[in-house]
Amino acid sequence: MSVKQFDPLLYIEPYRGKSFTGEWPTLPEMIDITVDKFSAKTAFRAFTPEERAFSYGELQRLCRQIAAYLCESGIEKGDRVGVTGKNSPEWGIAYLSVLYAGAVVVPIDYALTKEEASGLLNRAGVKALFADGEVLDYYRKEHGSEYAVYSLVPGRDDFILGLEAQGEVIPALPEENDLAAILFTSGTTGVAKGVMLTHKNFVSDCYLAQGNMNIFDTDVFYALLPLHHSYTMLAVFIEGLSVGSEIIFGSSLVVSQLLKELKEGKVTMFLGVPLLFNKIIKSLMKGIREKGLLVYGLIKTMMFISGTIKKITGKNVGKAMFGGILDKVSLRTNRICISGGGPLPASTFRMYNQLGIDFVQGYGLTETSPILCLNPTYAFNVNSVGKIIPGVEGKIFDPDEEGVGEFCVKGPMVMQGYYLDVEATDKVIDREGWFHTGDMGFVDNKNYLHLTGRAKSIIVTEGGKNVFPEEIEDKFQLYDEIEQILVRGFILDKKMKTEGIEALIYPVQDGKLDISEDRMNNIISEVNRELRPYQKITRITVLAEPMEMTSTKKIKRFTV
Repeated sequence: MSVKQFDPLLYIEPYRGKSFTGEWPTLPEMIDITVDKFSAKTAFRAFTPEERAFSYGELQRLCRQIAAYLCESGIEKGDRVGVTGKNSPEWGIAYLSVLYAGAVVVPIDYALTKEEASGLLNRAGVKALFADGEVLDYYRKEHGSEYAVYSLVPGRDDFILGLEAQGEVIPALPEENDLAAILFTSGTTGVAKGVMLTHKNFVSDCYLAQGNMNIFDTDVFYALLPLHHSYTMLAVFIEGLSVGSEIIFGSSLVVSQLLKELKEGKVTMFLGVPLLFNKIIKSLMKGIREKGLLVYGLIKTMMFISGTIKKITGKNVGKAMFGGILDKVSLRTNRICISGGGPLPASTFRMYNQLGIDFVQGYGLTETSPILCLNPTYAFNVNSVGKIIPGVEGKIFDPDEEGVGEFCVKGPMVMQGYYLDVEATDKVIDREGWFHTGDMGFVDNKNYLHLTGRAKSIIVTEGGKNVFPEEIEDKFQLYDEIEQILVRGFILDKKMKTEGIEALIYPVQDGKLDISEDRMNNIISEVNRELRPYQKITRITVLAEPMEMTSTKKIKRFTV
């Protein structure tokens, strides 16, 4: 099917030499381009604790005002400024204001302990901090003598929207190769590294990703996942700003509040992680199943027909067929759902598309700004994490007989390196400039990436076979009885360095489902029947406490 795709170079070309002079605009220059087109349009909106909205013109004015204040207060080009707090328009304004001041923003995970967050801020050497009201007093008391602390919530001293320079100050604006942000990411290893991303990294990735997906100024994005994370930062925040879309700031992962905001905001672009999308689709299908086998069978048949029509003709009839069902999960207005941050079962992928939602997967890492692959809505592959986006050169290093090896990339979105850690940088960016993702997989003949697992978590079986735990863990995502599962190797023979396969299971704790040892064993047996002989789980450990997770709901694998 022929689909006209967005050309970012044509979009920004009229502004070259006027709004920007480099290969790519900086983030402030990108905002200025959007303001030129959509000054009166709503940029940011939030519904709690009270509804408030900011137009693109207001956003630009506030960012310039706050940037001037920061510069008057001693912030110079290249200085680091921290931002920590719950998602809010004020969080977004703080982030952009730091960049308009020519400084480097250091977004900090709000879920970290105060001590952990303080350690990262000290490592970055911040000269100022914007903080949410709940932690504001701590930072002012413990660190107020080290750096200025400003409030992200009204009613407190130095509230961000009230910051204004007394004199006329003109900030030293950044250039495209200047550092824009330091993102501390522990991933699933528990070792925090400061990823250094430039304006060019962010902006090039933003526009090039649109080569695989059209987005418009009429779209409404939902910023639900933490904004400090590169996935939400780029795929929601920066992408939305680049085309003049409205951004709704979500207040909670509680499903009832989430559905309310999706409906009130008339959201068209909903980005989340597999855990969230699995939860929504399981709840929806459970409600249908409770209406009886006849109704359930009819709906499933209609879904199959809808999916087949979409796959063969490209026509999406699901919205018309299942409008009432989509209303129950506030997705009738939704145009595209994007899952990232981890693998998604093909069955979940398929069901959303059958119901009329263009549902796709993406893939990337913080070190790559982050998007590397994105499934086009008009040519999605349920078994792939996406088609490699324009501008990314991808290569499989040391492929085995099945073509599986480490996925490595080059491109303008690859980080400068790790903050103050040359040794760690040299381990992932080789002498030829290839960034080694640490992810294993293969690229098919249509340039779609298929992942099998992380290089660090490979299990070597007694027969010498390599097993990727993530492939096995994916098989459990739709079992309601299991809250968390982690598959890992255990030593069978130290001398031969061979491993068996163990599953750590933390059952769901709602008191309604059978989570007995027999049920856990039965689930393992069901999954084992789908696996190759060398992939089968041979040992089970049921946990009494949940495993530690990252902010994107992935288990911290190497802390278990």
